[in-house]
Amino acid sequence: MLTLQKAEDSIAISVSTANQPIENLLTREWLLTNGRGSYSSSTISGCNTRGYHGLLIGSLNPPVNRVMALANCLEMLISRDKVINLSTFEFSDKFAPSGFCFQKRFTRDIGVHFNYEVENISLTKSVYLLRDTDTVALVYDFQNINKPIEFVIRPLVGLRDFHSLQKSYAPLCSEQLEKGLLIRHNSSDGCRLFLSCPGAKFENDKQWWFNFVYRNDKERGQNHTEDLWSPGFFKCRIDSPAKIIFWANLHVCAADFNPEQLIGTDIETVFEDLRKHQEYIIQKGNNSRLFELSDCHEKVRRMHEELSVAADQFIVRKQVNGSYRYSILAGYPWFADWGRDAFISLPGLLLLTGRLEEAYSVLKTFAAAADKGMIPSRFDDNNSTACFNSVDASLWFIIAAFHYLRAGNDIKAFTEELLPTIHWIVDSYRNGTRFDIHADSDGLISAGNEHTQLTWMDAKYDGVAFTPRYGKAVEVNALWYNCLRFLAEFHANNDVEKAQKYESLANQVEKSFCELFWNNTKGYLNDCILPDGSADEILRPNQIFAVSLEFSPLSPNQQQSVVDVIKEKLLTPYGLRTLDPSSDKYKAVYTGPQSERDGAYHQGTVWPYLIGPFIEGYLKINKFSPESKKRASEFLEPLLRHFDEDGCLESISEIFDAEPPHKPKGCFAQAWSVAEVIRANLLING
Repeated sequence: MLTLQKAEDSIAISVSTANQPIENLLTREWLLTNGRGSYSSSTISGCNTRGYHGLLIGSLNPPVNRVMALANCLEMLISRDKVINLSTFEFSDKFAPSGFCFQKRFTRDIGVHFNYEVENISLTKSVYLLRDTDTVALVYDFQNINKPIEFVIRPLVGLRDFHSLQKSYAPLCSEQLEKGLLIRHNSSDGCRLFLSCPGAKFENDKQWWFNFVYRNDKERGQNHTEDLWSPGFFKCRIDSPAKIIFWANLHVCAADFNPEQLIGTDIETVFEDLRKHQEYIIQKGNNSRLFELSDCHEKVRRMHEELSVAADQFIVRKQVNGSYRYSILAGYPWFADWGRDAFISLPGLLLLTGRLEEAYSVLKTFAAAADKGMIPSRFDDNNSTACFNSVDASLWFIIAAFHYLRAGNDIKAFTEELLPTIHWIVDSYRNGTRFDIHADSDGLISAGNEHTQLTWMDAKYDGVAFTPRYGKAVEVNALWYNCLRFLAEFHANNDVEKAQKYESLANQVEKSFCELFWNNTKGYLNDCILPDGSADEILRPNQIFAVSLEFSPLSPNQQQSVVDVIKEKLLTPYGLRTLDPSSDKYKAVYTGPQSERDGAYHQGTVWPYLIGPFIEGYLKINKFSPESKKRASEFLEPLLRHFDEDGCLESISEIFDAEPPHKPKGCFAQAWSVAEVIRANLLING
């Protein structure tokens, strides 16, 4: 049983866990973030099912260099006659302990809350991740105490790179301080984890706990067993209603950390800070919308608020040339900031939620790292080095920059800070840049070779390119056409010569696009034109952008045909399939080791972010009629239910299996999935 409510001070979602089988509780996850790339995440039972789960995953070089510091805690209630374990862990042959039996409810608002009922003792365990610091607070609120008990918290420590798993040979050690416990590797270098539980006594009892099983990793064909270290346990006596607070902080070295500062933190101040931040996000979203909602649209308003809060989880700050700027993480738990994802996401995550300053900052973050007329495809997960292996990220940057200009009308900032980079990109793409990206004699962009994967369908394993879309890709040239039209439109009132140049180029691209890509026999667009001039006629969703983007090179009848074919062959309740099911390359399920998963990634697997361009294209060809909006809302409804009920609560997964029951897969929280649902929701209800 799931309920959703708008609390007085926060948005809350609540799930009844009483008498639920453990398998049901392990498929729902939760996520808390702090604006640094750090996070806290697990399942609603508290049992970790991924190596990426943990109570504190901190970022040593925000938003990257992430460390799984505190994996979990063993929590025990001890009376004279028995020991009751509240935690739940999975091992190879059993769940031990199985504290989920005592859990009655899970709630997520500004934190997450686990409600337990044990022999007339009521306990709520809450997890709060502090903003702008790698600190987590676990609050144990005891009520209805009918007999004295001892409460024990045994921390289970990872202190390892969050992409790896730990074994018992890891050189961990601890040092007891006056105010808590400092844990580090035997080397004096590196990060340190500080643990503290005021009012509790620490007992030194070093242990290794072996072979925790992470079932999601097992399904993905990855290493899935881990050993965790415990330095001992904190113990206190409870004989009346009480609130016990356990703190954990990850920091780079001893010099930058003051235990007194953490110990002196007032938990009520933490609550207030988290509440104010959420109120700020909601207020921004409500004040920014490009339409006015009447009272009868309260459900739409509430959904926009929920989605705005979800959008905030992907927005992070990072240092660029000595100052802080914003960026967008592509997805949790494992992605860093990727250019393509950032600029597809930017309109939904930031412009439609009223955060124009952050949007401008994101654009500048990537523009500052441009090289050879290309925007970075991603930043490295360890040292933030810019990487360039994408043909479309730079074009999406231009589209996002013009959307920013339209949303904020900040012509001065756009002209001074963004327009030079836009011109640089267009000139570089015309004349040639890395990966043989260049404009051919017909004006269309060609890129790459049989060894490269430069479009968003970029899965490659052991030298095998699963979707070799080199040459002229359909969505790349739809983007290119829109970039030229935007520039012609922008310069029309300030530089007639430039306007005419871009207008002429756009006209050439429009003519060539229709001649090369339109497949009259099949009634849709070819996916790619290979360097030898042959066409890849396979049906994929990439052509939807030739309809959904603002400027379409297609005739109305062609646009209608594209949408109709995609609707018939590729549309599912959770987005668009990446391949026609009739293809012999079609993969219905995304599972198994990496080679199998990469082989299915763009060969049928459903991507929910594509629901945005599909709904936009569908509404455009139907002139945004009331009937088309009603039908579009039916297309979107399953993803809105997924947002509230399945996978990671209050977020949207990266991908889904291509066939029913369409299990969510990949990252449990994906930026462009959330962003495009925000955008589609406003297109329908605007």
